[in-house]
Amino acid sequence: MTTVIVTSDQDPASTNMRSCILQESSWVEHTFFLDSISYRHQHIDHLYMVTIPDKTIIHENLQEELNSYLDLEPTRLIFLSRHRSKTGEPTITTHPIGNYGTADFGGRPRSLTPALPFEMAGLLRILLRRAKEADLTHHICYEVTHHGPFLKIPTLFAEVGSDEKQWENIDACRVVALSVLELLENESRSSRPYYNDTVLLGIGGGHYAPRFSDMCLSKHAAFGHMIPSYHITSGAIDEEMLKRALDATPQVQGVYLHRKAMKKSDVTFFKDLCKKLGVTVLSSRDLLDPLK
Repeated sequence: MTTVIVTSDQDPASTNMRSCILQESSWVEHTFFLDSISYRHQHIDHLYMVTIPDKTIIHENLQEELNSYLDLEPTRLIFLSRHRSKTGEPTITTHPIGNYGTADFGGRPRSLTPALPFEMAGLLRILLRRAKEADLTHHICYEVTHHGPFLKIPTLFAEVGSDEKQWENIDACRVVALSVLELLENESRSSRPYYNDTVLLGIGGGHYAPRFSDMCLSKHAAFGHMIPSYHITSGAIDEEMLKRALDATPQVQGVYLHRKAMKKSDVTFFKDLCKKLGVTVLSSRDLLDPLK
């Protein structure tokens, strides 16, 4: 498995996370990639880190560039990025990418990039532990699927937010950097406890996926793509879009509905649609024992 960590020169949080990763683990300079040095990890096989010169959400054709310039065919990508919100609340998130409707922030309309449910679940749990150890007050959570770029290989974003002050918060950036490294180091030692998780497509709730985040942090649940209530209300989620979300959630085992955040008519609609598609709707009672 070839993993590429992607950072951006146009993103102060991303730049800080890259510096932390270089300081906290052993890398060697690989070669130039888009006018910046790329790196290869000295101890984790097939792990690389590159820098792009523009915003992560609009940088299309990255797979082709990695192949052309570095002769790499990555099997997954991990983007280190800033998170912005109007509230400015200190936040650390991870999420899959794609668009259920229009492509207002990169990517393609009604197109989803394959998710990394196991890795996102493992990362979210490490982030929570490390944030507590660092005495951070940041909200640690999933975000639902949103923004580009469009890619054909599994991808996740790890983000620090939600304003300029937090993008420059070295402690927060270091927590994300070290959490990503811990996730990948555990894999290199074949330590993958999150592979016991049940992979789910989440439907319902707000942008910061409170129910899905709680489920992941308390049960053996790993969410891939997540559909918020606002996209249900907009009418973006039809049978075809639900199929695409399921197809883009590798090893999906069922759908989880955040019923309390949905209209009863929408719950019925999705239960009927899942039955038609032969997809199991799971509840918290169907999942493995709580995490310890």
